[in-house]
Amino acid sequence: MARSRADAAPDRANGWSLPLQKAFVLGDADLIRPLRKAGIVCAAALLPGDATRLSRYVESSVEPMDRWNEQADYVERLTEWALGQVETPVLFYQTDGDLVMVSRHRDVLARAFRFVIPDAELVEALVDKGRFADLAARLDLPVPRSRRFRPEEAEIAEELTFPLIVKPASHQHFTRMDIYGKAVRVDDAGQVRALCEPLRGSGVELLAQEFIPGPESRIESYHAYVDGTGAVVGEFTGRKIRTYPREFGHTSALEISGSSDVLQLGREVLLRLGLRGVAKADFKRAADGRLFLLEVNPRFNLWHSAGAEAGVNLPAAVYGDLTDGTRPPLGPVRPGTTWWAPQRDWWAVNAGEGSRREWWAMLMRADVRSGFDWDDPRPAVRGLLWPHLRRKWRRDPPVRGDRGAPVHRPT
Repeated sequence: MARSRADAAPDRANGWSLPLQKAFVLGDADLIRPLRKAGIVCAAALLPGDATRLSRYVESSVEPMDRWNEQADYVERLTEWALGQVETPVLFYQTDGDLVMVSRHRDVLARAFRFVIPDAELVEALVDKGRFADLAARLDLPVPRSRRFRPEEAEIAEELTFPLIVKPASHQHFTRMDIYGKAVRVDDAGQVRALCEPLRGSGVELLAQEFIPGPESRIESYHAYVDGTGAVVGEFTGRKIRTYPREFGHTSALEISGSSDVLQLGREVLLRLGLRGVAKADFKRAADGRLFLLEVNPRFNLWHSAGAEAGVNLPAAVYGDLTDGTRPPLGPVRPGTTWWAPQRDWWAVNAGEGSRREWWAMLMRADVRSGFDWDDPRPAVRGLLWPHLRRKWRRDPPVRGDRGAPVHRPT
């Protein structure tokens, strides 16, 4: 059992409570929130200036390192911290980089942490979009037609039907492409060649996929925690409301749904994959109602914050299984529960996705506001609002990102 505390913090939504114990989060406030909702004290990997350090629910922090290029040193830093704790902490990971690092160094990390993670080979296949396309074909999963290729082989993409979306096969290579968002749309062979030209010789591998028409609000997702026996412990579905950028962007507003066909297909996908642990399966609904599988992410994510608010706290269930075996009540799910990222959604609205009236409506009614909680306002007020106002008063030039696109966060 993780380190116990004399007091406890009840979950007001369902009356369930755990002693204040410790989890270690490789992630942000949207992953910390469902844990502290269950009364679990968190430590986290946070940069010195990260506003999340100001949260009263973050007991301590470790300065992060490059999760792609400094994995061995980062793992050593994390295990040194964990071995200094009274009891073994539970490890949670939110980004692809954190997932890959934990998976590739699972034997070392398992000496200091408790965690759930899928089979190593499956992790590699799901993170690499090209390998996932091959795996999906073998398992007959309902994915759009795809081809993976190198920039020097741009003609391979012409085997598909335009329009296409093109994205790096590995998330590690997103910074090599001059795009903001998860992919770029190309409408003809000339656009493919133009996109590939500056990437020649870079070693980047690309994935081209036939585009399923329709807005990002047609993207729906299935979320689940599958235990070591293969049983689905908890699950819920959701859909995007808005994203920024408008096409292939990062979620700015979402809601928990009750889509039975997404639930059924999501279960089938994870069953065919033989996945154990947590996962999110993203689908896009075509005009005729068919669901196409876009990707499967075997990690924790921002949707878990909304899921916990809707009655299915998957991180808390994982924590319970890894400590004293006590799980919180999981369900019934409350469809319509909303998560909202105010700043990113403002950019989305200004870019023509929705209206300012809708933005103000979300301000009033959103169930979860990313980066802000009424019972824990310091991270937003002191970490975000106050520095912004101080720059305005001093007429300092804006730091990069103030008026531009937000940094990438996993969805």
